[in-house]
Amino acid sequence: MLIGSVQLVDFRNYQALSYHPNLRTNLLTGRNAQGKTNLLEALAVLLTGRSFRTTRLADLPRWGSEAAGVSGELQRLEGTRTVRRTIQRRETGIWHTTGEGCPWARVIAFGWQDLAILNGPPVARRSFIDGFAARLFSSHVPALLKYRRLIEQRNRLLQVRAPADRLAPWDEQLAVAGMELIDRRRRAVAALQTEIARVYPAVAGQHLKVQVTYRSAIGEATEPAALVAALERARAEEMRRGLTVVGPHRDDLAIELDGMDARMFGSRGQQRLLALALRLAEVLPVTEAAGTAPVLLLDDALSELDPDVRSNVLQEIQSAEQVFLTSPEPLTVSGAARWVVDAGGIVAA
Repeated sequence: MLIGSVQLVDFRNYQALSYHPNLRTNLLTGRNAQGKTNLLEALAVLLTGRSFRTTRLADLPRWGSEAAGVSGELQRLEGTRTVRRTIQRRETGIWHTTGEGCPWARVIAFGWQDLAILNGPPVARRSFIDGFAARLFSSHVPALLKYRRLIEQRNRLLQVRAPADRLAPWDEQLAVAGMELIDRRRRAVAALQTEIARVYPAVAGQHLKVQVTYRSAIGEATEPAALVAALERARAEEMRRGLTVVGPHRDDLAIELDGMDARMFGSRGQQRLLALALRLAEVLPVTEAAGTAPVLLLDDALSELDPDVRSNVLQEIQSAEQVFLTSPEPLTVSGAARWVVDAGGIVAA
């Protein structure tokens, strides 16, 4: 899948922009705060309807604007599809997005926030694996939303100290929904592990073993009954806290580099490269699942990397289909289209 063109109206610092990117690698350079990351964000909104930087839609329209628009042409072998997104404020003051998406559009974005996969709390790693699973399995997001609704309802019962017979039906529903999520997450981790074992040594230039493991309170169990039993064991603590303390909403990922916890013992450079490698490891599984290659949006992905490692990363990303890579400094990337972003405008370099 390729982005043939994109048009922005009142999006972030762009008053109006029409951009026809290269169908392979696009290198976006320019001084900081000129709109490089904003352009990547707009491409993500075009493809998915969501930003990879914020959940606040009010942040996306240009200052003082009542709406923002992103539209463009998406291409693949079967033909071209026009996609339009509008972010606007209702009379209630609530911002919302309108526009019909594209079911085969996929995007993988890397930015500074991805360091949280390594050094952030468990919720950052759950968000990472849920995002990946959603790109592999179309049913993952609806199932995740259903599970969250069940958690909210069950928590309300715990807060009023509902008896066990009232909790039992919710335990069963939660266990079924929870095991569906755990199953898809485990399959996503397995696919990720296969690729990260290749990608990280390739970009690091060292034969280091990376191991990504899904950690759950129910261990390797596969039946809902195991989650029901775990909920029953935690009942006293749940009543005391008024919260559901067992389930996929509390699970985590273990990420090891040569047998050591990369979150605790990896250097900042290793953590940054490993976070980038985890994103690059998504490309092949997503391509196979969606039947079309994802667009790569890499925001300042090469900063803090040694020259040899930069070269390895560039070699790895050139095997992808369409790539957008930002950098505050000029870079030489073989075969890449070079663009300069300045004050909400873009010109070929």
